[in-house]
Amino acid sequence: MILFTHPDEWKALRSKVFTSAGSVGYVPTMGALHAGHGSLIERAAKENEICVCSIFVNPTQFDRSNDLEAYPRTLSADIELAKRYGCDAIFAPGVNDIYGDKVESLRADYGFLTETLEGAERPGHFDGVVTIVRLLLDAIQADKAYFGEKDFQQLAIIRELVRREQIPTEIMPCTLIRDTDGLAMSSRNVRLSPQGRQNALAIYRTLKEMAERATKVDPQMVQHWGQRHLEQQPGVELEYLSVVYADDFQEASDWSREVRALVAAWVDGVRLIDNMALN
Repeated sequence: MILFTHPDEWKALRSKVFTSAGSVGYVPTMGALHAGHGSLIERAAKENEICVCSIFVNPTQFDRSNDLEAYPRTLSADIELAKRYGCDAIFAPGVNDIYGDKVESLRADYGFLTETLEGAERPGHFDGVVTIVRLLLDAIQADKAYFGEKDFQQLAIIRELVRREQIPTEIMPCTLIRDTDGLAMSSRNVRLSPQGRQNALAIYRTLKEMAERATKVDPQMVQHWGQRHLEQQPGVELEYLSVVYADDFQEASDWSREVRALVAAWVDGVRLIDNMALN
C-alpha cells in the first residue's frame, strides 16, 4: 500500500513505480469507509491493474459548517479497510494540496439536473461536488472511476460533467449497498443512536413498499403514498421524497422509462439519503 498526499506525488509514482501498469481504477471517497466503499474498491481492483482510492473531506460541498465538523475522520482505519479490499494506493491530501490558497468552488449549472432535489435543498452543494470531482479526476487521470448509486443524483451530475468536459475517464456506476437490516450504508450512520437507527429503517421499508405498489397505480400516486407514510413515522423528519425518471430527474408520469424514488430525511439530527428503482 502506497500513501501519497499531493497530485505531483502521483505523477511521480506513475512514471517510476507503476510504469508497466495497465489500467487505473479510481474510487473517490470522503473517508469513514465502510463495506459499501469496500465493494467499490474491490470492483475497481478486480477490473484494473492498479486501484487508487482518495480520502478527502471536501469543505466546499457542505452547506452547514456543523455538518462538516461532525463528519467522521478515521484515516488509519480507512487505510486498513482499503488495503483489505485490494487498494494499491491511497491519496489523502490536505485542503491546500487540492485547492492551494483559495478554497472555493466554481458554479455548476447543469439546468434542472443541478436545480432539483439535493440541488434545491442544499444550495451550492453540487458546485462543490463538481469542482472537487473535476480536480480529482484531473489529478489521478484514471481509466475508470467508480461511484455508488446511493448518491444517485450526484452520479448523474458527474456523468454530465465528464460528458460536457470530455474528461477521458469512464464513470462506473456501482449498486447501492445496504446493511443486513436494509439501511443504506453511509458514513453518517455511525452518528445514529440505536433508537435512531431503528427509526431510520422506516426509509427503506417505505421505499420497498413503494416498489411493490409500482405499476399498479401511476407514479405520482405512489409518491403521495410514500410521502404520507414517511411523515407519519416516529423520529423521521422528511425533507423530500420524489418519484422521477432516472435519466433526466423530471417528475415521472408513467412507467414507460426507468423510474426512481429518491428521499432525504433527518433522523437523530443526521441527514440521510436513499433511493430505489421502482420498476
